[in-house]
Amino acid sequence: MLHIANDIALQDWELTEQFMRASGPGGQNVNKVSTAVELRFEAARSPSLPAPVKTRLKRLAGRRWTKDGALVIQCDETRSQLRNREIARERLADLIRKALVKPKRRIPTKPTRGSVQRRLTAKKQRSDLKATRGKIEDH
Repeated sequence: MLHIANDIALQDWELTEQFMRASGPGGQNVNKVSTAVELRFEAARSPSLPAPVKTRLKRLAGRRWTKDGALVIQCDETRSQLRNREIARERLADLIRKALVKPKRRIPTKPTRGSVQRRLTAKKQRSDLKATRGKIEDH
């Protein structure tokens, strides 16, 4: 079980780990030992997360979100399989914690009369300056 917040914990059946050979640090060991981890979290089917959190998580996950609604996190940073596993679980927990935060609603504001006036005055001055440029014709 992976604890995310006070009221959210992921069950073991929601997480699947697969180990594979990693590139990166490890020397000759890289060719022999499967240290890289691929952590799959079945987010779409998860009863632990409410629907709004799932939609925010999908947006945050980006290309790590699969078509069948799973979140895939890969880690091959260290030579230790156990440490890679911990890092992948930490990343998943951090991503879910970010998705738990509800974004503030944007309240549209209206520009002040003074700012509109200043903008239009600046545009007019720029227009006048550009209008003076051009070919000088001889009569």
